[in-house]
Amino acid sequence: MTTSPATRTGLTDPVFAERYRIMCSRDTRFDGQFITGVRTTGIYCRPSCPATTPKPGNVSFYLTVAAAHDAGLRACKRCLPDAVPGSPAWNMRDDLAARSMRLISDGVVERDGVPGLAARLGYTPRHLTRVLVAELGAGPLALARAHRAQTARLLLLSTDLPITDVAFAAGFGSVRQFNDTVVAVYERTPSEVRAARRTAPEHAAPVVDQAETRITLQLPARAPFDGAGVLRFLGTRALPGVESATGTSYARTVRLPHGTAAVEVTLSGTEAAPALACSIRLAHLADLAPLVSRVRRLFDLDADASAIDRHLEADPALAASVTQTPGIRVPGSMDAEETLFRALIGQQISVAAARTALTRLADALGERLPGPEPRLLFPTPAQIAAGGRAVLRGPGARIETILRVAQALTSGDLALSFGQTRAELEASLVALPGIGPWTAGYVAMRVLGSPDILLTSDLALRQGAVRLGLAGEQRALAARGADWAPWRSYAGMHLWLATSPISSKQTVRGLEYPTGRPRGRAS
Repeated sequence: MTTSPATRTGLTDPVFAERYRIMCSRDTRFDGQFITGVRTTGIYCRPSCPATTPKPGNVSFYLTVAAAHDAGLRACKRCLPDAVPGSPAWNMRDDLAARSMRLISDGVVERDGVPGLAARLGYTPRHLTRVLVAELGAGPLALARAHRAQTARLLLLSTDLPITDVAFAAGFGSVRQFNDTVVAVYERTPSEVRAARRTAPEHAAPVVDQAETRITLQLPARAPFDGAGVLRFLGTRALPGVESATGTSYARTVRLPHGTAAVEVTLSGTEAAPALACSIRLAHLADLAPLVSRVRRLFDLDADASAIDRHLEADPALAASVTQTPGIRVPGSMDAEETLFRALIGQQISVAAARTALTRLADALGERLPGPEPRLLFPTPAQIAAGGRAVLRGPGARIETILRVAQALTSGDLALSFGQTRAELEASLVALPGIGPWTAGYVAMRVLGSPDILLTSDLALRQGAVRLGLAGEQRALAARGADWAPWRSYAGMHLWLATSPISSKQTVRGLEYPTGRPRGRAS
């Protein structure tokens, strides 16, 4: 969707007027949420660009960089509009356009083409293109092209790889296509983009060897950002060998479409401009874009934190928590299948017990990688289906559920994807015996980044509600939570945060079982 200046010089269109006011105020909170195009200069900028404010009649607004490209505009060299957090809309929305953007950012078009993207979404390529052009101002090929250009810029600035290697690693089909795109978008050749890179630590040249590529880069977050809270969440659940965590960093291994990778993230930046410093070891360079996308999702970097905090602090029960912990995040997922198994194995046991069981499973069935820690991959569904019965401990019904899920994922009868709607994902899970609404909602919240899920059957969440003076009864809490929409997932994080430290021998998460008894926890 594009807001055009035609007949709007009087700012009579409310959407155009609002965005023009934001642009005039140079409010950094809206960087990445829309693009400002200036017809007279032929460039597009982030809303906070410090350049002279153009007249309304010369301005158009776009939801995506791709739409600005298709309008014949190039990126501003001053404000670098693609070096900002992404739009929070792709997690807030659950429509076809948002689901497409989640998959495009994960590199699906580069791997499977537009037909593959359309097939995953359940539509024809023609219908998908029509919807994306109408909603976002550009079709899937243009959106993927813009994504490739951003990946290429990252590689040019962050590595000393030969430019030919950068072209194919970013997903371009030819060096000529790569050169033409970079020139069109940045008005610089790839060599000129590389020559202009700064000598700051985030652009330091990596070590490159025959086995893997090592890259260091910065990922911007939308302020305010409670990165320490995400690290605590991940750290208490870290599996030795697969993950490691400290108060300021988190590292793990991960499977990606073309190979494996290890990534370490450290909190960096400033309070006003927070970021993550990422040190990456890749087996295949083509996996850089999917890895960056998944790290961003894991740390919920694109959340509209200011809007979330303003909405939640309007409730007196949450105001103090929001003030104490601004920019709270909902931790995401780097691997949907792994997240599901963690939730299933953690049912009805403590965090410590779940961590022990998951560590035993990973150590027995996971693949080992060469190199420094972490170097153990969490087992695949096929590995769990084949060897899980000998490793898993606990109630027989739970073990059967885990094995049934592993077999369904291996056969393709069950599929988890960033491109699913919340309703589709939850329905596919609760259709399996042994999986209840709590597990389905928890997985949807973490895998899809769904912002409006309140897990009212969760024991710790209800305990936190009581501590904040709210009703602890499930129906009453759900009724009160209606006021927190569309940010109930973030309200739930504040309720969890309100729970006092709990002994590792106690239950800390709740699960709605078919009997209606809320029990268990989530890993």
